Amino acid sequence: MRRAVVIGGGVAGPVAAMALQRAGIEATVHEAHPAPAGDVGAWLGVQVNGLDALAAVGAEDVVRDAGFPTHVIEFRSSTGRVLGVLPTGDPSARRPAGISLRRSELYEALHAEALRRGIEVRYGSRLTAAHDTGNGVTAEFADGRTETADLLVGADGVRSVVRPLVDPGCPPPRFVPVLNTAGYSEHVPAGAEVGRLTMVFGRRGFAGYLAAPTGGTWWFANPPIPREPPDGEVAGTSDLRWRARLYDLHRGDRSPVVDLVEATPGPLRGWTTYDVPTVRRWSRGRTVLVGDAAHATSPAAGQGSSLAMEDAVVLARCLRDLPVADALRVFEDLRRPRAERVVAQAFRTSSATPPPAVGRLVRDVVMPLVLRRRDPRAWVRDHAVDWDTPVAAGTG
Repeated sequence: MRRAVVIGGGVAGPVAAMALQRAGIEATVHEAHPAPAGDVGAWLGVQVNGLDALAAVGAEDVVRDAGFPTHVIEFRSSTGRVLGVLPTGDPSARRPAGISLRRSELYEALHAEALRRGIEVRYGSRLTAAHDTGNGVTAEFADGRTETADLLVGADGVRSVVRPLVDPGCPPPRFVPVLNTAGYSEHVPAGAEVGRLTMVFGRRGFAGYLAAPTGGTWWFANPPIPREPPDGEVAGTSDLRWRARLYDLHRGDRSPVVDLVEATPGPLRGWTTYDVPTVRRWSRGRTVLVGDAAHATSPAAGQGSSLAMEDAVVLARCLRDLPVADALRVFEDLRRPRAERVVAQAFRTSSATPPPAVGRLVRDVVMPLVLRRRDPRAWVRDHAVDWDTPVAAGTG
């Protein structure tokens, strides 16, 4: 049986290991942290295209069970006006809603399912070097261990240590000019419904909130920031300063954001955002990048985890049907255009500064008309992974 070493135990890593196993390739997952990552990033959504990819390897239900359906996304102006509502799924096509869940619960569900399938996950296993032997790859780890396999998969995120091995001299991740903060509030806004994610175009900042089935409300906010802050500045921001900043940004809006923040147990924390717009090559020899290691996107896309799941399944499908060199080339051909388009669109969204009064007026008039005619993100959500059809060498 062929073997693979998978570096990274976030989302792409465990899904890649499960998909490779289904393709007849034994995989070991190496996670640098001593345990699955905690609630970094708070909560997220897995969209129907990501769930479709999980379904291809029989892992959809365990992830759905960890979260709750989020049927619609509602958009509101700073005045409280509803600008439009978009579904997250298509029941007529047997693709029910996307889901929302805590990031830690997604990690736990994927790790538990990988372990249940007999996949070994090694924690505290940090990659330090990798050497292509022609017929395989030897990975070296900080604890002195080595492992040789037919393939090394870099699924280690935006700060990937595998990326420079594949693309020496690659540029660092790109700063996205918004900050992120999020929390779990004890307040439930009037009219909020479980399963409806509300996005608020505030006069000075963007935010969103979602009533949870267990009570309370999950929320996030994206304070704009024109420059990349020095190392440690954001992590060192106090709870009091976060609350003051969010109050200042959203106090003039007719929205529940300030109330949600006030009813959130502290301390609040935040983090900077980086994406990876393009990597010159996704593979070198028998080493390949997937997920954020190849194309990290800002949270504005709502697609980081889902794109990683798609990558994992498509890579395994290519390796199932083609020799390694052809498989890695076809994998990149199939995935690069879609992934980079999502990253570019998300960067434009995140980089857009809140418009002045006239711009807000135009947006609030035009946006309802656009959303009634079409879903501008349907091309992302409606993507499906075809596991059963064989992959040909000329595909892509």
